[in-house]
Amino acid sequence: MILIKNGRVVDPVTGTDQVLDVLIEGVRIQKVGCGLSAPGAQVLDASGLIVAPGLMDAHVHFRDPGLTYKEDIETGSRAAARGGFTTVVCMANTKPAADNPETLRYAQEKGEKTGIHVLQAAAITKGLEGKELVDMEALEEAGAPGFTDDGIPLLDERLLIEAMRRADALGLPISLHEEDPALIKGAGVHEGEVSEKLGYGGVAREAEDVMVARDCMLALYTKARVCIQHISSKNSVELVRLAKKMGADVHAEATPHHFTLTDEAVLTYGTNARMNPPVRTEEDRQAIIRGLKEGVIDMIVTDHAPHSPEEKARPLAEAPSGIIGLETSLGLGIRSLVEPGHLTLMELMACMSRNPAEFYRMCPGSIEEDAPADLVIFGEKEYWKVERFASKASNSPFLGWELPGRVHYTICNGQIVYCAE
Repeated sequence: MILIKNGRVVDPVTGTDQVLDVLIEGVRIQKVGCGLSAPGAQVLDASGLIVAPGLMDAHVHFRDPGLTYKEDIETGSRAAARGGFTTVVCMANTKPAADNPETLRYAQEKGEKTGIHVLQAAAITKGLEGKELVDMEALEEAGAPGFTDDGIPLLDERLLIEAMRRADALGLPISLHEEDPALIKGAGVHEGEVSEKLGYGGVAREAEDVMVARDCMLALYTKARVCIQHISSKNSVELVRLAKKMGADVHAEATPHHFTLTDEAVLTYGTNARMNPPVRTEEDRQAIIRGLKEGVIDMIVTDHAPHSPEEKARPLAEAPSGIIGLETSLGLGIRSLVEPGHLTLMELMACMSRNPAEFYRMCPGSIEEDAPADLVIFGEKEYWKVERFASKASNSPFLGWELPGRVHYTICNGQIVYCAE
């Protein structure tokens, strides 16, 4: 048994925001209340700390199988636990791609040994080539929570319509990477003043906007549940807003780097600020924050993308895009959204736990009797320095930053899977 004493419970499912005790027995929460006692229980003093449902990241890359020199399911899961996450959804762009039940089961079986919940999304197309759909029915039966070719846009509209219809028939969502390669002059950097300074082509907003407009309308047409992944453009935020108003079952993700940084970061952090889609202007950053505040964007994800130091040391045009994010996500959410007053802590927890679960048609985590014992305990105003990672990788522009939201404990299935030193 674990007895959490005197923590401020912040639960977006029940709407609870008060100081309470939480008693865990086995894999479930046995009781929530004041003045609880349990002889023999391990007592965690959460005085002055937040107790919230375990966080869920619906967009991570654990590079397993095939690219495990960057990350693997074990190290990625340790990074997740250190960041307060009890559930993650891995993208399908592994080698081989997760386009078949065997690769899906490989990830599932490794994930079951990590202590957290590791879900493996399935690819939409075979080999991520955008030419032929996977056996979606077989992958659903094997346990895929949804479908995505993340990292690669789907350019064939007929194929995408069929994918949306089949995913909807299976009751599963589909998530889409939105960049038209025909409109990209140089990957990973916004096309604008910074790219001009660097003599680098860049990625214009319209590379994202035209794809988002198309896919929002296809979602409306097919009635499929669709996620616009890692939104970066102010125009795309408005397109999602319009699609929602029209009745489309469209959702959107925002990453901490897109609501914290602008393209000026490339001048400071170099390849550690190169990502697809790129961080853009202050105007885009503010639009993403407004989208989160108004519920247009309903999920915060990391797009945790580990790369080796040797890869990131290449010139800007040759280095891979992406940064790690699991261990800094909560802190950046508090710093960039809660502290300035854009979101309440309750709203942040909804974007980082309840909403991603609901998108995947899962029962969201909550802190109430008989709920699964998946929790995070953290100090909202307790600052810590970003100086080391549980991840294999360290490709982050946030190294050296002081962030709030120090995680003290992460509990999954009633077990402490992370404890701060």
